[in-house]
Amino acid sequence: MRIALAAGLTALAACSTGAPEGPHRATGAPSAAAEIRDPAGRVVARAIVEQAGDSLRIRVDAAGLAPGTYGAHVHAVGRCDPPSFASAGPHWNPTGRQHGRDNPQGRHMGDLPNLVVGSDGRGSFENSVPGAALAGGSPGTLLDADGAAVVIHAQADDYRTDPSGNSGARIACGVLGPR
Repeated sequence: MRIALAAGLTALAACSTGAPEGPHRATGAPSAAAEIRDPAGRVVARAIVEQAGDSLRIRVDAAGLAPGTYGAHVHAVGRCDPPSFASAGPHWNPTGRQHGRDNPQGRHMGDLPNLVVGSDGRGSFENSVPGAALAGGSPGTLLDADGAAVVIHAQADDYRTDPSGNSGARIACGVLGPR
């Protein structure tokens, strides 16, 4: 009886917070999300973008990718037409910088860390983009008139080669939208 009562109270408490299931909890800050799909339409990852002061916090969680290291970037257009996902346009680069955290003339706002996927098909990262905003009229606004997308590439990003870090073909894409 006590176990059933404790389980019921726990479920009721979870309902009363309005918190979503899973590892992401709403912080009250503006946020966007994307289901990142492969060319067959299968969800292979999810992205959450939240405003955090004068920065954006981007988290990507993958489930179902082959083990390996993949480049990941925010792209400038909110379209993901398979199979090549070229419709997502170039990397999000409102400040006109070069690509890569190790590039002496880089880093642009669309640069993200590599996504390392383990033998269980799972991987994740969290990254901060200073001087960026989810919405509004500043040059660092992510969700502008044509939106934005998160793209996973076939190979690891070398963090220095402009324009894409030699990260290869686009293998999965997700359009960011308000959540």
